[in-house]
Amino acid sequence: MIEVKNIKKSFNGTTIIENISTSFEKGKTNLIIGQSGSGKTVLLKCLLGLHHPDSGEIIYDGVSSLNMNESNKTLLRREMGMVFQGSALFDSMTVIENVMFPLNMLTNKNEDEIREKAKIVIERVELTKAVDKLPSEISGGMQKRVAIARAIVMNPKYLFCDEPNSGLDPKTAIVIDKLIHEITKEYNITTIINSHDMNSVIEIGEKIIFLVAGEKNWEGTNKEILKTNIESVKNFVYSSELLKKVKKYL
Repeated sequence: MIEVKNIKKSFNGTTIIENISTSFEKGKTNLIIGQSGSGKTVLLKCLLGLHHPDSGEIIYDGVSSLNMNESNKTLLRREMGMVFQGSALFDSMTVIENVMFPLNMLTNKNEDEIREKAKIVIERVELTKAVDKLPSEISGGMQKRVAIARAIVMNPKYLFCDEPNSGLDPKTAIVIDKLIHEITKEYNITTIINSHDMNSVIEIGEKIIFLVAGEKNWEGTNKEILKTNIESVKNFVYSSELLKKVKKYL
């Protein structure tokens, strides 16, 4: 679990996020949603330790960020997996080499152990037939699967996903959502997803934080978000063409 208590972050005198308190639950898919410029990415980067909040604290499974020295922070980063918006694969590496990369960089395992571990997670994301292919030789959806495999190969406590469905067709996006949700359950990870995709919200939003102008405006589940009377949330939810149609029957 990750707990956030009254965090604030500013850049050049402009406040981007302020007074955000919430929790992201272990074994659940937690979504951060909101319009562009609402502060989603800054909040995610604070959770990742890429930005340091001006005030407040972030607590990782009972350990406060305020009490961490550089060594503690390094160990924490090793417990984090990240799926980037554009997958961020190495073009010159094969699928298995991309997945092996974190193990090569951050562990003392030998080559056989590293390859075997990579094969296990590649099999989990159903890419065994693509192990020796380059990213340019596989589809966008398959590239996203490689990114997920690479993110979980170190058995992280925390999995962060930045717009994981960006650039994918709706059918493939649903497959990726389902995969992230299943892996969250199987590995009992605290998964946090930065998204503006309402289909993802409805499919896998077990805990949702909705931001407006850098502040938490609402939180709840995917079932509760369809019933809220908060106007800003309703406007965001029903901006989706799919949900405009669904609204007629609610």
